[in-house]
Amino acid sequence: MRSAKLMNGRVFAGARALYRAAGVDGKDFGKPIIAIANSFDEFLPGHVHLNKVGRLISEAIKEAGGIPREFNTMAVDDGIAMGHTGMLYSLPSRDIIADTVEYQVNAHCADALICIPNCDKIVPGMLMGAMRLNIPTIFASGGPMRAGKTPGAPHDTDLNSIFEGVAARVIDKIDDAQLEALECTACPGPGSCSGMFTANSMNCLCEALGIALPGNGTIAADDPARVELWRKAAFRIVELAKMENPPRAKDFVTAKSFQNALVLDMAMGGSSNTVLHTLAIANEAGLKVDLKELDRISRMTPNICKLAPSKGEFHIAEDCRRVGGIMAILKEIAKVPGLIDGSAPTVSGKTLAEEYSAAPDPDGTVIRPLENAYSKVGGLAILFGNLAANGCVVKAAGVDPKMLVHKGPAVIFESQEEACEGILGGKVKEGDVVVIRYEGPKGGPGMQEMLAPTSYIMGRGLGSSVALITDGRFSGATHGACIGHVSPEAAAGGLIGLVEPGDIISIDIPNRSVTLEVSDDVLAERRKTWKPREPKIKTGYLAKYASLATSADTGGVLRVGK
Repeated sequence: MRSAKLMNGRVFAGARALYRAAGVDGKDFGKPIIAIANSFDEFLPGHVHLNKVGRLISEAIKEAGGIPREFNTMAVDDGIAMGHTGMLYSLPSRDIIADTVEYQVNAHCADALICIPNCDKIVPGMLMGAMRLNIPTIFASGGPMRAGKTPGAPHDTDLNSIFEGVAARVIDKIDDAQLEALECTACPGPGSCSGMFTANSMNCLCEALGIALPGNGTIAADDPARVELWRKAAFRIVELAKMENPPRAKDFVTAKSFQNALVLDMAMGGSSNTVLHTLAIANEAGLKVDLKELDRISRMTPNICKLAPSKGEFHIAEDCRRVGGIMAILKEIAKVPGLIDGSAPTVSGKTLAEEYSAAPDPDGTVIRPLENAYSKVGGLAILFGNLAANGCVVKAAGVDPKMLVHKGPAVIFESQEEACEGILGGKVKEGDVVVIRYEGPKGGPGMQEMLAPTSYIMGRGLGSSVALITDGRFSGATHGACIGHVSPEAAAGGLIGLVEPGDIISIDIPNRSVTLEVSDDVLAERRKTWKPREPKIKTGYLAKYASLATSADTGGVLRVGK
């Protein structure tokens, strides 16, 4: 065990003294030290209960014969950070979280790691840190929130219902009392927001990666079954740590498990942010995954499950969990030859196929059988063209069929804030293509989520006639013809920075193309006058982040000397 050097000999007497001072009984020296990477935070409903979860897991680790050592990472609530400068800090927090996990575990010679993430950037940040450490690791998330029960709503509600309600109120589709009812009921308690948004998408992918136990992504935060999952994870991590040659994080996160996770993502129509995060995780794991590989998998994978926001009446804890959860999706999609490698190991000790073989068959409504799939291709699509030479991403599962092919004039906004004001102010009309630029990892800096402008488009009744293109990213709650992650980004000299008002943009999602219909000669002339913009922020962490960040096609990872 890594900790053995600290627990023996005179040289490390000081280290042992400090462990004693921190509450470790000397009689326990020699037991495996299990680092608990928690992310308790009273700002986030997805994390507000994790202090109790950390204590529960800590006690279970002691019971199993380990030494638990808990620490916290930061956690940003994208919903609270949205609409102001706070959102600039969201994506960059992913790298700080990865650094924190790496630092804490290596600095204190922990033998194994159990991660308790839940919301958006915490899951990928911890996964990135775990790849760097490559020690026995299990993920046990805080669990999804239950959907809201809003009087008068046509179906269960969630955070996205509120954002769309704001725009609906602006045009008097609902009144103040109805908006307040949404505010008070759509997010009823602890857990990650209840749709197939980014947090839940990532927690589900952990099951397919084999680094979390079944149910990690779908058992509600307040379900008694969640307690059993946390305890089971705690006992299992101690068991792994005690093995002579234990399986490590990279033994689970392999090329074949990565394909399994990407197939699941396409089959369930996960958040477009999963593309950004899986690229970053693959980078840390030393795996070669790029947008072309994601597009290849998307073209092979039927979309057999739609949850909110793609299908507003279905939510993850109430509906997906009820019909068998992630294992049921994997079981059905595994019938397509070559998609799922069931031999991939999982932290439970079983193969992935052994885990999903016990799952029920598709219910036909929440999870459809292959012969009645929503589409023959995946819920996420990667588009290429002169406007996005290195690629861009759209959640095709959430696009109105009328908008799968669209052509319209560009309406340009130089920031998310400007776009929100313009959309609510009526500057966007039917048929337009909204362009929001200089919002990429470098240009933002921080690549803000665009849930507010996309929700305002939907709330104003323009979802079936207006497209949006940006070098920023979207919330997992976004739906509609919303194309993000345009690479190269405007701040890096991407063509999106040369678009002018009224330019015609053509979008063809089935054929995976996005084109600015302006001649090469005209673009060359525009290029001559284009100049890089001064950084928006010149001090503090965001200035450092902007200087190191790459475009979204590489996951927005940080690279020194790039």
